[in-house]
Amino acid sequence: MSEKQRTLTKDVTLSGKGLHTGIDVNITFKPAPANHGYKFCRTDLPGKPVIDALAEHVTDTSRGTTLVHNNASVSTIEHVLAAFHGLQVDNALIEINGPEAPIMGGSSLAFVKAIKEAGIVDLKEDRNYFTVKQKIVFSDEEHGVDLIVYPDDHFSINVLIDYNSKILGNQYAILDSIKDFEKDICNSRTFVFFHELEPLYKLGLIKGGDLDNAIVILEKEVDQSEIDRIAKLFNRPGINTHTAGILNNTELRYPNEPARHKLLDIMGDLALVGHPIKGKVVATRPGHYANTRLARSMRQEMKKALSKRDIPVYDPTQPPVLTIEDIKKRLPHRTPFLLVDKIIALDENVVVGVKNVTFNEYFFQGHFPDEPVMPGVLLVEALAQAGGLLILNGVEEPEKYSSYFLKIDKLKFKHKVVPGDTVILKMELTEPLRRGIVSMFGQAFVGNTLVVEGEMVAQVIKNK
Repeated sequence: MSEKQRTLTKDVTLSGKGLHTGIDVNITFKPAPANHGYKFCRTDLPGKPVIDALAEHVTDTSRGTTLVHNNASVSTIEHVLAAFHGLQVDNALIEINGPEAPIMGGSSLAFVKAIKEAGIVDLKEDRNYFTVKQKIVFSDEEHGVDLIVYPDDHFSINVLIDYNSKILGNQYAILDSIKDFEKDICNSRTFVFFHELEPLYKLGLIKGGDLDNAIVILEKEVDQSEIDRIAKLFNRPGINTHTAGILNNTELRYPNEPARHKLLDIMGDLALVGHPIKGKVVATRPGHYANTRLARSMRQEMKKALSKRDIPVYDPTQPPVLTIEDIKKRLPHRTPFLLVDKIIALDENVVVGVKNVTFNEYFFQGHFPDEPVMPGVLLVEALAQAGGLLILNGVEEPEKYSSYFLKIDKLKFKHKVVPGDTVILKMELTEPLRRGIVSMFGQAFVGNTLVVEGEMVAQVIKNK
C-alpha cells in the first residue's frame, strides 16, 4: 500500500529566543497542501517573502544552517526541520517574525510537541521518496569528515563523532527507523565546549544561549574566576563547579547525547533534499556544512533523474526563442566555433538548443575521413555554449558578460553523432547563480537517444 503525504491539522505557535541573535520570535506551523514541502515565511518583512527550504538556498553553516531565498533569510532552522522530518510531516508553512528560529531548549523536543498538538493528517496524494540508487559521498579529508548515503529500502542514520576530547571520547548514535526519532533522538540538546564560549560571544553569536538550552563541556579544570568571568558575560552568575565535565552539572539525557544531537542535525539538514529519503546515511564527524553539501548532491541526483525522463521534443515548424542572430549578440563565438544554431526553449532554469550537423563541418575532414564522427569535446562545447545562453539570460545587459567553464564532472558519452544528425542540447541549473558561480547538468540527444551527459560549473565575468 502506498504511503500518503501528510500535513498538520491546524495552526500552532511557539515563542522563544534565537540562539545567536537573542531576538524574541514567534514561529507558527501551518497546514500546507500536497507537494508544498517546507517553506518559511518572514512575516516581519515587507511582502512577507517565502523561503523554500531546499539545499541550494543554504548560504551559511558556521553555527547552524541559514537559508537565503527571495531576498530574505532565516537561520538556525535545523531543529525545526528535524522535527517535521522525524515525524514524517511532508508539507508545512512555517511563519516566523524574525531572522532566526527559536532555540527552545536546544533540541527538537518543543517542536515535536507542538506538531503533535496541532495534529497530523494524511493527504490524498502519495508520498514522493528520493530513492538512493547509487552511493553518494561528501568527504573532507583534511578534517576527517565523511558522509556517505547508500541505497536501501528505508531511511536510517549511523553517526560517529570524535572531537579529540577526553570528556566526550568517541561517540556513536544510530537511528535504524525514522519511527524512533521521537523516542530516541528529538530531545538531544546542542552542545558547546567551554573554551568556545567567549570567541563565539565576541563574534556576536550565542546571544540567546544559556545553560538551559545547551550542554557546556569543560574539557579541563579552570580557575573559578575564569568561570565567573564567562558566566557574567551571559548574565548567569553562581556557577561554582569547575571540575572537568559538564559545566552546568546537568545530567545527560543519554550517555551519547552529543552524538545523538549530531544525528538530529543531520535529520534537519537532510530535510533540505525536499523529499523523504530511502537510503542509509553513514556519517563520520558530521557538521552543517557537510550535511547540507550531501543534501545538495542528493538534490542534484534527483534533478538528473527527473531530467533523464524529460527528453526535449524538437518541432522545426515552431519559431525559435533565439535565432542565430540573437545568439551572436549574446555569445562571442563565431565560425567555425559557434555550435548552437537556435534556441527552442528558455526559462530561468532550463535551456534547449539545436545543433544541425552536416557533412560540411570542418572537423569531419580529419575526424575521421572514412568514418565521420563529431568529436566529443565539441559536443561538450556545444552544451557549454547553450549553458552560457542560459546563464546570461538572467543577467542584465548580457552582451557585456561572458561565461567561462571551471569544471566538468561525471561526463559520459553514450552514442556517436554523425553527419545528418540534429543534436538537441539541454542544460538545466542544479544550483542558482551565486557570487558569479553556477552549476548545471547537461544532456545532448539525437531524437530520443542520449549521446552525452555531464555536470558543469561555470563563472560569469564582466567583459573588460
